[in-house]
Amino acid sequence: MTLRLPTLVCLLPLAAAMAAGAAGCGGSDAGQPQAAAAVAQCPAAHLAGWKQVSTHAGIPVYCPAWLPSPLEPGINTGKTPGAENATVEYSRDRSYLVSWIWAEAQTGEVHVILRGYPGRTTIPTCVLTGSGSSASARHRVPCFADRHGTITVGNIHATLYTVNQGADQWHLLYAWQHNGSLYTISQHVAAPLGVPQVKADLHRMLQNLVLVDAST
Repeated sequence: MTLRLPTLVCLLPLAAAMAAGAAGCGGSDAGQPQAAAAVAQCPAAHLAGWKQVSTHAGIPVYCPAWLPSPLEPGINTGKTPGAENATVEYSRDRSYLVSWIWAEAQTGEVHVILRGYPGRTTIPTCVLTGSGSSASARHRVPCFADRHGTITVGNIHATLYTVNQGADQWHLLYAWQHNGSLYTISQHVAAPLGVPQVKADLHRMLQNLVLVDAST
């Protein structure tokens, strides 16, 4: 298995793939049964790592009790993300990004990201640089955009976004609020995983998120 960090090219642009027939496109998930909250626990072997993230961010964090194969919910203090352990990045506002990535030549890629934004519920903005004659132009856009419906899983009421920036580019992303903070989970749409499978994976991950609070 060879890990390579450059993003694989998606089979279809994400917006086009969503329009081509992904379940729930173009509106809310009205009429669909709500997903039932699963009874899940943060794996004991990884709980300490998630408590460290909670301590640093100053808010509860969501530990995934399930991730798509071959990812595992460990926390890595190193700089290179992998399948068994995620890397964690913090910003000056204490927001965090937890990232797992697995990639293999001729096989594909699995990439999942969890984020938390302490004390804010608004969508952050990202800086984009123009191309061609406007290569030096810089402007701000929402980091998460193009809403495609909602899903309720237990106490999580999440909105699906399909046009995302930064590390979440070419990902499907769900965002929700808890106790005055914004949280997101996203997964890359890349071979061999298409939109329907990534959306199903995200639903299952939402069902298996466990809130970890280092202050309790």
